[in-house]
Amino acid sequence: MSTLNLLAADNTSTLIWIAGIVVFLVVLFVGALFARFAGLWIQCKLTNAKIGFFNLLMMTLRKVNPTIIVRSKIMAIQAGITKSYDISTRDLEAHYLAGGNVPNVIRALIAAQRAKIDLDWQSAQAIDLAGRDILDAVRTSVYPKVIDCPDPRKTNSTLDAVAGDGIQLNVRARVTVRTNLKQLVGGATEETVIARVGQGIVQAIGSTATYEQVLENPDKITQIVLNEGLEKQTAYTIVSIDIADIDVGENIGARLQADHAEAEMRVAQAKAEQRRAEMKAREQEMVALTQENRAQVVLAEAKVPEAIADAFRTGKIGILDYYELKNVQADTKMRDMIGTPERESTASN
Repeated sequence: MSTLNLLAADNTSTLIWIAGIVVFLVVLFVGALFARFAGLWIQCKLTNAKIGFFNLLMMTLRKVNPTIIVRSKIMAIQAGITKSYDISTRDLEAHYLAGGNVPNVIRALIAAQRAKIDLDWQSAQAIDLAGRDILDAVRTSVYPKVIDCPDPRKTNSTLDAVAGDGIQLNVRARVTVRTNLKQLVGGATEETVIARVGQGIVQAIGSTATYEQVLENPDKITQIVLNEGLEKQTAYTIVSIDIADIDVGENIGARLQADHAEAEMRVAQAKAEQRRAEMKAREQEMVALTQENRAQVVLAEAKVPEAIADAFRTGKIGILDYYELKNVQADTKMRDMIGTPERESTASN
């Protein structure tokens, strides 16, 4: 009996030791958790952020950084934007899990409220999730920025335009823009604004009669460009367009006229060469035709002796008639020699 009592006492002491170790581990774990979240929990209590200790623990389990959420919520409460926008802790967590920059969105809302810009939480987080820097967009709405046209980092340093008189003008412009928050999602970027402004300047200069009018009144060009509404479907509103520099370039009109005249001269030369070749070919054809006619004459003359012989055989002519014919031929040849100058006779011989 005593042995059983001793075993029971040993088992009881062992259970007490195990229970003590478990309690110690639980207290150690709770202490560690409290030590980890104590600072954040105290901050929430002091600032009325309404984030409990259990919520901080659940954020960790949901892979959410509690420090970012708490500080963003405190920032929003201290700035007073929660009075205007219904921003809950769950909204901040959802935006964080979606890959958004929660502190940047809160700072943008604070800046927009201070500047009296119409921007709500839904629009701000949509812009942030779209990949745009919402804080920079709000700052640009308050402080417009200047864009060089054209962008010297990507294209030539000047815009090349030709006036109505053919004179080339090299222009550099500076465009002052302000962010249009309503069109920031889906709106075109700076590259589109630069391209449209460059196109408008080139078109305006091309419609001017002379380059002197552009040099006398550059503001006329900028007004024409501004009236075209180039900021449509872009993320910016154009405040002003200023011509920073204008340089006179080449006389493109004169060069084009010279090139046209040279081209026409080459065409005329080609046509003349073609006519000369045609005439040369025609000359050779006539020479060949002359030789052909001479050959026919020679052939006809070759038949004369045959005709005379045939006449002798048939008795149509006699010997006296033949000698009389020879005398006539000799007399004709002598007269030809007398009537022909000596130089022509020598040349013919």
